[in-house]
Order: sequence, then C-alpha cells, then structure tokens
Amino acid sequence: MTAVRQGKSELFLSDMGIGPDRIGIAGVLAAAAVHTHLVRMGLRSYASINIQTAECLDTHYYAVLIGVGATTVHAYLAEAAIADRHARGLFGDLTLAQCLARHRTAIDEGLLKIMSKMGIAVISSYRGGYNFEAVGLSRALVNDLFPGMPAKISGEGYASLHLNAQLRHDKAYDSAVASLPIGGFYRQRHTGETHAYSAQLMHLLQTAVSTDSYSTYLQFSRGVEGLPPIYLRDLLQFNFPAEGVPVDQVEAITEIRKRFVTPGMSLGALSPEAHETLAIAMNRIGAKAVSGEGGEDSARYQPMPMATTPIRG
Repeated sequence: MTAVRQGKSELFLSDMGIGPDRIGIAGVLAAAAVHTHLVRMGLRSYASINIQTAECLDTHYYAVLIGVGATTVHAYLAEAAIADRHARGLFGDLTLAQCLARHRTAIDEGLLKIMSKMGIAVISSYRGGYNFEAVGLSRALVNDLFPGMPAKISGEGYASLHLNAQLRHDKAYDSAVASLPIGGFYRQRHTGETHAYSAQLMHLLQTAVSTDSYSTYLQFSRGVEGLPPIYLRDLLQFNFPAEGVPVDQVEAITEIRKRFVTPGMSLGALSPEAHETLAIAMNRIGAKAVSGEGGEDSARYQPMPMATTPIRG
C-alpha cells in the first residue's frame, strides 16, 4: 500500500527466494492478499500485480491466479523445465524460442477456453472476478482474501495451510531423499495420491462392458466403494427411513423416465457413435434426447427404424 501511494505502479511477488530456512507462500494466497488489500484501500487501479511463481504449471493455475487479481504471471519453473528438456535434445529441431512460444500459445488458448465458459471476452474482466468456488478453505480465510467468492463448506485455515507448507518444504529439503516424489497429481502413480479413476478400476469396467460380465462389474463396483473419500459426495450416504413408502404412492418408472434428458453434450465430447447410442436409448425408454452443443447431424432429422425398437429382455 505504501509503495503504491509513493507512485510505484508495478508490484512484484516472487517465490524465488525460497531456501532451506525460507518457506514459500502459495502464489494464489499471495496474489489474492495484495489484490484484496489494495481494493479495500481504493488503490488497486493504480498498480499492477506481477507474480513470479514455480507453482504455476497448467492453465488452471494461471486462470486462478488471474481470477484472484494477478495482472501478469511468470511461470519460471515451467519455462526452466522446457529449457532443460530442450538442452537434452528432446524437442527435435525446434529452437528454444519456438518451444517457449508453443508453451505460451498453449496457455493462451487454454485461458481463452476457460474464459469462454464464463462468457467473458477480455482477460481484464476475468481478473479479480472470483469466477470459481472455494472448496476446503475456511470461511474466515475466504472472507479475508477472497471476498465474494462462494464457499459452501469450510475447511483449512491459516494454521493448517502453514502446516502443509512446512511439510512440503521439509520434504523438498530432506537431504536423505535423492529425488523428489512425483506425487501423482497429473497422472496416477502407485506411490502417489489416490485417483478415483485408477488404472485397475478402469480395466475392470472396460472388461465388464466388453465381455458383458456382471460379476466383473460387481468387482468394479466394490472397488469404487472401497476407495477413500475423494469427492465431497463420497462423504454422503443415503438416509434410509425406518419404513418405506407404499408402492402405490411411488411414481411409475415410465413417468419418471419422461423427465430424463440426454445427451446434453457436444458431439465432439462423446463421439458420433456414443451420442447416437444415447439418443436411441432415450427413445426406447420414452425419455428425451437433445442435440447438445453444435447442433444435430442432418441424417438424424428423421427417426431411424431401430431408434424406437423396444429393448428386449
């Protein structure tokens, strides 16, 4: 605040000073703290917040940083990793400048896709807009750093975030470790964090579908049920009443089906075959099928003979 009032128009936040005795603050927290404080003091429009961070490795992190108020982002570790791979000859005949340009293009296109989902055309309108929801952060922390951001559940506060930062820092500077563990955030690893869609479970599901094996599907189902909580819904379960509703008061399945609507997804997200199969299934059970994003193939303007054939069995 003092620097801005003294006429400084460019503020820089960097985690390059991390060391054995210096723990880094998460880039999102640092950017949000400065942005929010300047907004509250009526000074945000007088300065840019430029953040230099090693944590930013994908478009999601860029989007969150910009969404909490960052003006520019320098992902120096991502660029250093590209430079290291280039030095080892892993990018063929491409120059380092071309590699970095491709990385920048990928990030730009990813950000455009993220913003387009919100109907936002310019990045200045996305900056500081909090167009997302806090999951697992305490409401007090959200009110301090992310005012206006939805936070339907509470979670970690300052003490917990400090403890986690300390644990990560200790692992990074543990002299007994030859190389840091990958962690398995982007890709499942046996020693990394648990993924809901593990390779073993997906293999069981694909086998069950391809062989029409109900017993294999039950193995998949038990495997899913045995996973530790991953999503918020994993912490919920059905509250069965002591006495059920009389059957004659339950709506008929044929009436319930009429409210089904699928597949409201684009053809490209599913595939023509999957999209058509879902539409046929809905027709057969008396439900609805929509074209989804991108319109409908003109070949489907007229009903197909097989689409209304009832399911046997």
